[in-house]
Amino acid sequence: MLGVLWFFTLPLRPLFDPDEGRYAEVPREMLASGDWVTPRLNGVKYFEKPPLQYWTTAAIYSVFGVSDAAARAWAAALSFLCLPLVFGFATKAGYSREVAVVATAILAISPLFLIVGQVNLLDQSFTFLLVAAIFAFVLAQRATAQPASLRRWMLVTWTLLALAVLTKGIVAPVLAGATLLFYMIATRSLAPMRHLYLRAGLPLFALIVTPWFVLVQQRNPEFAHFFFVHEHLERYLTTVHGRNEPWWYFLGILLVAISPVLGSVRRSWVSFREVPPPAGAFQVETFLLIWCAVVLVFFSLSDSKLAPYILPLMPPLALLLAQGALTDARSLRRAALTLFVSLTVLAIGFMVYAEWRNGLIAPTSAAWASATVVSAFAAWWFARQHRVAAPAEQRWFALAAASIFGYQGLMMTYVSVPPVRSAKALATQLAPRVRPDVNFYSVGSFRHTLGFYLGRTLEVFDYRGELDFGLTQAGSTAENAGLASFQTRWAAEHDALAVMDPKMFASLSGAGLPGHVIASDARSVIVSRR
Repeated sequence: MLGVLWFFTLPLRPLFDPDEGRYAEVPREMLASGDWVTPRLNGVKYFEKPPLQYWTTAAIYSVFGVSDAAARAWAAALSFLCLPLVFGFATKAGYSREVAVVATAILAISPLFLIVGQVNLLDQSFTFLLVAAIFAFVLAQRATAQPASLRRWMLVTWTLLALAVLTKGIVAPVLAGATLLFYMIATRSLAPMRHLYLRAGLPLFALIVTPWFVLVQQRNPEFAHFFFVHEHLERYLTTVHGRNEPWWYFLGILLVAISPVLGSVRRSWVSFREVPPPAGAFQVETFLLIWCAVVLVFFSLSDSKLAPYILPLMPPLALLLAQGALTDARSLRRAALTLFVSLTVLAIGFMVYAEWRNGLIAPTSAAWASATVVSAFAAWWFARQHRVAAPAEQRWFALAAASIFGYQGLMMTYVSVPPVRSAKALATQLAPRVRPDVNFYSVGSFRHTLGFYLGRTLEVFDYRGELDFGLTQAGSTAENAGLASFQTRWAAEHDALAVMDPKMFASLSGAGLPGHVIASDARSVIVSRR
C-alpha cells in the first residue's frame, strides 16, 4: 500500500528546473551518445557527480523510454526502499516488531524525507546506499562470533560503500570513517578495527570504484582536478558554489524533519541513557547516534549547504526515536496533529498565493489541496480516537500512509499553482517547430528541462552557471559566447530559434533584434528568426 501511494504521482508531475531537469538530461544524453564514461549536460562535459545514477536512469530509459516517471524512477525507488530498509534492519538487529514498524512510520512521516524523496536528485539513492552500508556494518559487528556471517555482512558493507561513492563521491567513506573513529573513541575499544575484513573488502571496493575513475581520467585529463579539488575540497571549504548558509542551518532543517515526533526526543534520550549496553558487545544505539551527529556536524561545518545533504541521518534517527515514541502514549496523536496542521496550513497557503498571484484558483489546485487536507484530517481523527481497538503499529502505519498521500497531494498542489516551474508546457508548444537542422540558442539563462523535453541540446550564449567547466573545455569564452556574439550569429540566421528571459527579449528587440515570439511561459520566450 505504501508503495502505491509513494509512486502514483510520479508520471503526473513535470520535472522541475533546474535539478530534476539536470539529472534527467545527463542520462538522456548518455544514452543518445552511447558514451557511458564521460557525463555531459547540454553537450558539454559535466563532472560534478559520479555516474551511477546516470547509468541506472539511462538503462531505465532504454527499456521504458524517456519520460518523467522514468527520469524519477531510480531516485524515487531507492528513497522508498529506505522504509523497508529501516524495518528490516530493526528486526534483524533484535528490535521488536512494534519498534520496527514505528521507526519505519517515523521516517515515512518526516517532511524532509517525503518531499526530497519525490524529487529527482542524487541524495535519495546516496542515502539508501550509504545507510544500507552503515546498517550492514552494524550487523557485521554484532556477528563477530559467527565468522561466516561477519564476513558476508562486511563484504556487503564494502560493496554498498563503493556504490555510494559512485553516486556522490568520496564523502561516503569520509562520513563512515569518521563515525567509526568517534565510536572507537567513545567506547574506548578498537575491536571494530579487527573485523573490517580489509584484505577482502578493500580490493572489492577498489574493483567496483576504480574502473570508471581510471577510464574517465584517461579520456579527460582535466577530470581529477575538477572532481576532487573543485567539487569536493572547494565545495566544502569555500563559498564558490554560492550555497553558504549560517552554521545552524541544518539544525533548523532537522527540527522540521522530525517535527511530528519532536515531543518524543527527550523520552528517547532518557531511554538511551537508562539502558546500559551489554559488556563487550557492539553498541548499536551509540554507533547510530554518533552517525547522526557526524552527518549533522560535518555538513554544518561546510560552506556549501543544501537541505537534502542531511538526509542520510534520517533512517537511523527514525530508529533511535522509535522507542521513545512507542512508550509515549501521546506521541501518535501529536504526530497526527502536526501532520494535519502543517499540511492544512501549506495547502491553504498555496491557495492564498494562487489567488494573490494569479487572481484565481484553478480547479485542479483546489482539488489536490482539498485531498491533502482531507487525508491529514482523517489521520488526525483516527489517531485521537482513544477507543480504537487497532494495535499501535497499525495506527502508526495508517498515519504513514496518510502522510505519504498528503505530501503527494501537497506537491501536486504546488505543481498546479502558477507560475510554472518546468519547461514541459513550453516544449509542447514548441515541438512542431523544432527540427534537427534548425539552430537553437539559449541566451542569458539555461532551462534544464527544455532540452530534456525537446530531446536536444541548445547553444548557450551569455550564460555560464554550472556549465562553465564544460563550456570552457569546449572552447567557449566570454568573448566568443557573449551577448554580442549571439547578436552577430542571430543576424546571419534565416531560420533559427532562441530562448531567453522576456525582459531580455524586450530590451534586445527594442535595440533592433529581428524575430518574433512563437511560444512563451512566465519565465521564457521562444523567438523565431523566420
